[in-house]
Parts: sequence; C-alpha cells; structure tokens
Amino acid sequence: MISLLTELLNIEGVKVTGYRNDDDFIAIEICSLTREATCPHCGHVSRNVHQNHYHLAQDLPISGQDVFIRYNRRQFKCKTCRKPFSESLSYIGERRQYTDRLAEKVVKELVHGDIVNVAKHNHTTADVVESMLDYMSKKKWNLDLSSLTRVGLDEIALRKGHKNYVVSIVDLDRNEVIGLVEGRTHEAINKELDNWDKEVLGQIKEVSIDLTGNYRSLVEKRMPNAEIVADRFHVSKIINDELNDARILEKKELKNIKNKKERARLSDILKGSKYALLKPEENLTEKQKSKLKEVKDAFPLLAKMHQQREDFRDIFDDHHDWAEGSFALIDWMKEAKDTFKNSIGTLNRWFSEITAYFETRTTSGAVEGLNNRLKLIKRLGYGFRNFENFRLRCLICWHLDFD
Repeated sequence: MISLLTELLNIEGVKVTGYRNDDDFIAIEICSLTREATCPHCGHVSRNVHQNHYHLAQDLPISGQDVFIRYNRRQFKCKTCRKPFSESLSYIGERRQYTDRLAEKVVKELVHGDIVNVAKHNHTTADVVESMLDYMSKKKWNLDLSSLTRVGLDEIALRKGHKNYVVSIVDLDRNEVIGLVEGRTHEAINKELDNWDKEVLGQIKEVSIDLTGNYRSLVEKRMPNAEIVADRFHVSKIINDELNDARILEKKELKNIKNKKERARLSDILKGSKYALLKPEENLTEKQKSKLKEVKDAFPLLAKMHQQREDFRDIFDDHHDWAEGSFALIDWMKEAKDTFKNSIGTLNRWFSEITAYFETRTTSGAVEGLNNRLKLIKRLGYGFRNFENFRLRCLICWHLDFD
C-alpha cells in the first residue's frame, strides 16, 4: 500500500512513509529521498541536518477524498558559511497550507467560477483561495510587453449609479487586458505605468482613448512616441446621445400641444422609438423600420438629425485617407452646427485625435468586449474583499503561465 500511495501521490523526490485513511480524508506522511540541500547563502551543498520541522498541507484529492500530507522541511546548517537555512521544496512554498499543484488547480477554476463556490468545491475557505490567487500570481505571472505597440484605455463602471470606476489597459493587437487601475485619476494610472519599462512606453505607437476621461496629457507625457486616436465608437456615442436628447425634448414639448387627439397621436409615435432612432439603419427589424418612418414623417427635426447621424457614420466607414476623411468631417460639422451643437464642440476640441482614425483605423472596439468580460468576472467574483484580488482574478484569464 505504501508503494501504491507513493505512485498515486506522484510527487518527485519523495516517498510515502505512512498514512491514515478516514471517511473524509487521507492523511499521508512523506519524506524526502535526498539527504542534502544547497545553501542559499554561499551555494555549497550541505548534508548537516540541524533541525526537523514538520508541517501539514492540503494536496490534490485522490479518488474523491481530500488529501493532507505531513512533510518535513528540514533545517540544515552550512559547514562552509556556518549559517542555518531551510531546504527549498519543489512541491510547496514556504509557510503554505497547500501544495503548489493544488493552488494551481484552484486558480484555474477561478477563471470560470466564483470564489465562494470554488472554495466550497475544494473544501477550503475563501481566505485560503485568495491566498492561493496571490501566491500563484507571483509564482506564475507572465506579463509580456515586449511586442506592445498599440494600447487602448477605457473606463468602465463596475456598478451602474456608483462611482467605482476602473480603467482597463488593453493590448489592442492581442486583445488582452494588460492592466487594471482602481479609479480614473492620473495618479492611479501613472502608478500602474511606473511598473512598465521606459523602453516599453517608448515603443508604443498608437493609443486609443475615449473622450470621457482626460487622458490626452497623460499619454503625451508617458508615451511620447504614440499617436492618440479617439475611439470611433465613443465618438459615435456622443452623436447618438445628442440625437436621443432631441428625442426626449420633443417628447417633453408635446405637453404644449392643446389638441388632445394630436398630442396623443404624436406621443404614440414617439413611444418605443428610442432604438429605432439610435440603432444603425441596416440593423433595424421590420417593425423598427416602420417605427422610424413614422417618427421621421411626424418630427422633421428628428428626421434631419437621424440622417445626419447616418452621414456621420458613413464618413468613418468610407474614408481611409486622412485628408479626405478630415475634409468630409469638416463639411459635416458645417451642416450640423445648428442641430448637433454640443457634439460639434467636442469634435472641435478633439479634432486631431478623431481624424487620426482615418489613417490608423485604430479603435477600442475589442476593449468593449473585454470590459463586458470584466463586468461578468465582477459578478462572478463575489467574495473578494479588495480591489487587488479582483484585479488578479481578472488578469489570470490572460497572463498566468500554467503548463
């Protein structure tokens, strides 16, 4: 049975010396096959055992039963430098209540699970799972920025109506989150970028940003060789928001119509018209197309603004030359100066960054998908007590180097 357990346990360099089989778990005692250890102070090999220190740790289950191993982390005394040291064990870190391979298994489960259920499934506690996550992230972290050239910066609100914003930093070429920052201040983002080498920051050629966060000056300072590109989808959202504001205003002004029958007719037309107005025309259902026609026939201003919104989209779809796209956008801004007043102001302030899109075609479109994944992880990850653990929980999806 001892030799069978040694084979089942399958930890290189150890053998089983005893065991106890209870209904709920198996307790296994092991010992090292080697009689020596290398001194970390001077590098010499020592065979002089100074003290024995026995510990208990949880390991991978065997046949559905929890396994706890009792192991000896021997303390040697080096005869060369006369310093004591504890031996390094390949299967478990210092002061750990679990083996490395169990921690790896649990952290892999966190990719698709929540901390509470993962802890329950492995018969441990949420605190231990958080400890495993922190330990494995330091041991297996593999954040490779050597080929990073295009970056996306985007804000996400993890909960609507609350001010708990997170800034995600994304490698646009690999569609990977490479950084998460709590808050959206320059100080917080700079703290994250301080972990990057100057060579990495200097090799970045393009940065896509939204227009809500004022990151332009930060990018210019920290990534001096990067061209800033305003994200096309956030620019379109500004136009859509102003179109929707006009729809809401038209609805409010219906109360000024004295003819009740006419007021009711127009109110019925506007009812349920939001998505018919805001969705791209080619994506409308037949019912939404019918609703859009009703709205445009009854509300000339909305009809005009809707057409201008479609023209705006066409400019970004059709133009791949900076000069042509820029002149087309200038013409559009002249035509829309009375209808999209707020948007025109934003376009003027960000004109250089917005028109950079015509040449680079860089967007943060992939960031939106990744941000949705982050929000899902937030919902799944209840039980994490601080932002750092949430950050690690997100980044393990891309950057933990498991075999």
